[in-house]
Amino acid sequence: MTHDAKRLGEFELIAKYFAPLAGKEAGAFGLKDDAAYLRPTAGKDLVLTTDAIVAGVHFLPGDPANEIAQKALRVNISDLAAKGATPRVYLLTLALPPAIDEPWLKSFAAGLKRDQAHFGVTLVGGDTVATPGPLTISVTAIGEVPQGHMLTRAGAQLEDDIWVSGTIGDAALGLRVGQGELVDFDDKHRATVLARYRVPEPRLKFGMLLHGIAHACLDVSDGLIADLGHMSEQSGLGVIVEAGAVPLSAAARAATAAKRMSLSELLTGGDDYELVVAAPVSRRKRIMALAERTKTKLSRIGRTTKGREVLVMGAGGERLNFERRGFTHF
Repeated sequence: MTHDAKRLGEFELIAKYFAPLAGKEAGAFGLKDDAAYLRPTAGKDLVLTTDAIVAGVHFLPGDPANEIAQKALRVNISDLAAKGATPRVYLLTLALPPAIDEPWLKSFAAGLKRDQAHFGVTLVGGDTVATPGPLTISVTAIGEVPQGHMLTRAGAQLEDDIWVSGTIGDAALGLRVGQGELVDFDDKHRATVLARYRVPEPRLKFGMLLHGIAHACLDVSDGLIADLGHMSEQSGLGVIVEAGAVPLSAAARAATAAKRMSLSELLTGGDDYELVVAAPVSRRKRIMALAERTKTKLSRIGRTTKGREVLVMGAGGERLNFERRGFTHF
């Protein structure tokens, strides 16, 4: 019989599954207070970001609980990476429907514990509430950067190189796999893209070292073209992307070759959580050395230009048009 997590009582639930995640962080008070405190490190600015994920929108209801926890935390860590920030603490809000049971909560907390150790971040507070559904998880992450050095979307300059980490489009493929599609796709490819969708890999080590190299940075959450549009709008510049230079995994290349997914769908699908970086041509060697140092796959895919438009160019110099630019909630 399913045990309704609400029956534990809010404070019992927190004490059993989440208070251990506060560790020795003094300002968390063992999650026994209704607020926490944080003292900034001397010479640092605090960077704050928050993202919510909702069942059926950002993850599939049947996804493993530990991986849902990792995704909830990692999409926020990715935002900090794009600001050049070092993660420090986070707050967690859970809106739990009746079907959530204790084994699910145990697995969820284990996923958080694993990623706390991986990223060096600690839970310091939050909230738990009941809801008729769907399951909703919100994380607020707090990091630090040297004073005055937070990277933004708005800093790109004319004729900057545009770089992207990792590969693009795997999460869009992974969503289809998770929805029961692409059943005849190569098993290895299916596993790879499903993992990319469920548990993204924030490019934290790379992002934390971009101070003094990058002019602007953001992470790819809504889709490469849409997020380049955000940089373009905020920086007051256009962007030219060479479609053939956009890095695709073996799985994505196989999907396009078999006409199972179009290039347009890969470039606009979202949930990649790769970093897009604008940096001057004069720093190409430095940024490539940084990628090598952090073992980050990095590809130069275009440049900034005059105007306010993102143009995607094909191999023959023709402009490629897309029905949509990326994911939107509204």
